[in-house]
Amino acid sequence: MTSSRLTLTRRHALTAIGAAVATPAVMRVAWGQAPQVTLRLHHFLPPVSNAHQRFLLPWSRKVQEASGNRIKIDIFPSMQLGGAPPQLFDQARDGVADIVWTLPGNTPGRFPATEAMELPFIGGKRGVTNSKVMAELGPTHFYKEYSEVQPLCLWAHDHGLIHSNKQVRTRADLEGLKLRFPTRQAGEALRALGATAIGMPIPQVPEALAQGVINGAVVPWEVVPALRLHELVNHHTEIPGSPTLYTATFILAMNKAKYEGLPADLKKVMDDNSGMSAAVMAGEMWDERGRAVSEMVKGRSRNTITVLAEDEAARWRAATKPVEEAWIRGVKDRGLDGQKIVDDVRAAVAKHMAA
Repeated sequence: MTSSRLTLTRRHALTAIGAAVATPAVMRVAWGQAPQVTLRLHHFLPPVSNAHQRFLLPWSRKVQEASGNRIKIDIFPSMQLGGAPPQLFDQARDGVADIVWTLPGNTPGRFPATEAMELPFIGGKRGVTNSKVMAELGPTHFYKEYSEVQPLCLWAHDHGLIHSNKQVRTRADLEGLKLRFPTRQAGEALRALGATAIGMPIPQVPEALAQGVINGAVVPWEVVPALRLHELVNHHTEIPGSPTLYTATFILAMNKAKYEGLPADLKKVMDDNSGMSAAVMAGEMWDERGRAVSEMVKGRSRNTITVLAEDEAARWRAATKPVEEAWIRGVKDRGLDGQKIVDDVRAAVAKHMAA
């Protein structure tokens, strides 16, 4: 083969690889059927993540099938449409993306009522419990904060735990430990416990750990493989029972004009696949993958899972109680009855835990 033909072949190969990298993770419509509506869904995790593979893709398939292939959803992971994770909500508002999956906690203080679910020792141990709570209380307490978009679904993950390069068995072990926190309230809880809380988007965690910027992170089990936390740190600390140290909330939000512009029957498809049904789907995924990852980590000889003693956990709950009290005082200035929201969240958690 001549050198020019080799060059041409190599150029074609590189072009094909580049196109594959730039192509979104799409849900293909049936051959010969053009979709009536194509929606771009943008999020911050890689396409190998559980959230992408086991929630967003299956949810997109459900929407497409329910619409008779009239709705097609192209998924852009890893911020492929540009911007940074804290900008995702505004991208949905402004129409940069049609749908986004993001954490309200990425913009601290912007969604104060939603933070009630993120307060220390409020959420339940299971993701499906916390997700049902968010879906149930969304219309009464939370959705009004998202009036700039069409909130499709609010939910929260299962129990968060501490992953660190040092074993944590007591509050004293947290002193000076630099831990990445996911939400404002989780950060306040860590500070109350004596840790040095450092905020950063979750995709930055592996590099920050490798460079010694942080000593660990608080995340649920489900996130561990995508970040390689089980390889980067050796210690994992669980808080026994329920409620647990923290949970983080998520929102699947749609551009309001795009939603309002849908034909009535396609709007109903979106509605039927929103709210409680989508929240349960997300919560069950978090629980299922959390159990699997926990078992995987338990099987690794170099990793240690520590469960706090009950009396130590009680001390942690007492130490973080002022965080809840400060939040209730703070949201009063914003016209919110924080005590009522907290009471309703706790009651809903108890109800769905018992179900």
